Amino acid sequence: MQAKKVKETRVVQTDQVLINDLNNYHTLFGGVLMKKMDACATLSARRHSRVKECVTASTDSVNFIEPIRVSDSVCVESFVSYTGKRSMEIFCKVVAEDLETGKRRIAATAFLTFVPLDENKRPIEVPGVIPETEEEKFLYDTGKEREKIRKLKRQQNNELVSKLSVDKPWD
Repeated sequence: MQAKKVKETRVVQTDQVLINDLNNYHTLFGGVLMKKMDACATLSARRHSRVKECVTASTDSVNFIEPIRVSDSVCVESFVSYTGKRSMEIFCKVVAEDLETGKRRIAATAFLTFVPLDENKRPIEVPGVIPETEEEKFLYDTGKEREKIRKLKRQQNNELVSKLSVDKPWD
């Protein structure tokens, strides 16, 4: 399986901020932004793995850095930043641009993990990724550590879930 350049997985989606997407602070709802990031990241994952179905395995390190206002456009950029054997880490960078002044700022970042599935819904191997820019190389070089942290968090979450009840709280 031949590795692919990061740039082959890059997806950029730009949209305006609409009134219905704002919270009571007149800034973009975090959940609306997370939906935009997941949609963009899904395209990067499918572009890399070339399969019909890629599922979001986890979303971690979502960082809301700057508020996004109705006067802004929101640009979500995603690409495969690191790969395991059967999973891909997708980095999302959100840039808000004040449409009146042209000032751009990093509004959010996130790492999402996707798993490509075959026609039987079984995980399949993914090609490696080749970083070229300084940004891509930095994210790739730090990917192994994030993978270790995700594995530990997955183990902790499995332990937590094993202790949870599914009983109705009102019974």
